[in-house]
This record gives sequence, structure tokens and C-alpha cells, in this order.
Amino acid sequence: MTLAMPRWAEWNSPRNATQQRLFFFELACLAKIEPTTVAAMKTSTKIFMVAGALLFSVVLGIVAGTPEQEKAFTDKYKAAMEGKDTATLEAFLYTQGSDPAALEFYKMMQSGGAGEKISTIELVSLTPEDVKKATTPMDGPTGKVCLNLKPTKKLVIKVEKKDASGSSSSSSENFVAEKDGKFVIPVPGPCK
Repeated sequence: MTLAMPRWAEWNSPRNATQQRLFFFELACLAKIEPTTVAAMKTSTKIFMVAGALLFSVVLGIVAGTPEQEKAFTDKYKAAMEGKDTATLEAFLYTQGSDPAALEFYKMMQSGGAGEKISTIELVSLTPEDVKKATTPMDGPTGKVCLNLKPTKKLVIKVEKKDASGSSSSSSENFVAEKDGKFVIPVPGPCK
């Protein structure tokens, strides 16, 4: 005659210890599964973060230069250029952290066109190619240089000359950034 162990005794016996460990492991794994509300919360958090970032960029766009500020900048630049006011033209340059050789070049370029009649002057939005060009280190007179302010616009100037020998036209472009609520032309400096 064989004595049978009661069911609860079998469960606690050493020979069923593996089965017992497996059972508790499965319970532990079930406990690690996130409830659906947590997944939904993560999704809604991502949505709110994206919406917040979008709203922040829109607000920055509103705070950025207004059309009135842009017109004031281009009018002042045009008056200084046509009036040969090199001091005002140089005042548009943002020189903090700039390369000294690049600064001299920019000053020369600013005063070189002074006195010429501007046919069109406008601030235009940056294209993706402009953004790439503005953020790419450039070869400067003393090594690699970068713009020390992030440009927000591009100043496009077209000059037409007519005289007895004929006519010619030229155009120039400068990146324009905003600093302390003013538009400035950043002069490249050593890359950081």
C-alpha cells in the first residue's frame, strides 16, 4: 500500500520546486506588463511635447522681427549705403567674437559699395540651402570660421549702374541675425 501525499504537500515538495519557481516567474512577468493607461499616457505626453514645441516655434516667429522692423532695417541700410555713411554701415556688423581679418574684409565690403544707387533691397527668409551654408564652417584667413550668431534672414541687395559706356548690375547677399531686438550682420569668428 502506497501512501499518497496530499496535493498541497506535492506542491511544496523539492521535486516540484522547479514547477513552483516557474509559476512565480510567470507571475512576476505578468506584473511587469504596463497597464494600457500608462501607454496612453506616454503617447499623450509625446503629443503634448510636440504641440508645445510647435507653439514655442510659432511664438518665436511672432517675437522675431516684425515686417515694420524689417522695413526700418532695410530703409536705414539703404540710406546709409546711398549716403556713403560708412560708420552706420559698420554699425550693422555684429563683431563680438569675430575673426579680425574677417572683420576687416566685412568692413571693406560694407564701404566698397557705399554711394551706389540701390535698385532693390529686401530681407528674405532662409532656404534650407542657406541654413546649411550658414551652419557649415568656412575657410577664413586664419583657419576655419563660423558665424557667431544664427542667421534668421538674408539681406539681398541689387545695384544697377548706368553711364555713357553702358549699364551693369550686381547683387550681394549677407546673412542677417537678430541680437537684442535688432537686425545685425554677423561677422564670422573662430568655430567653437
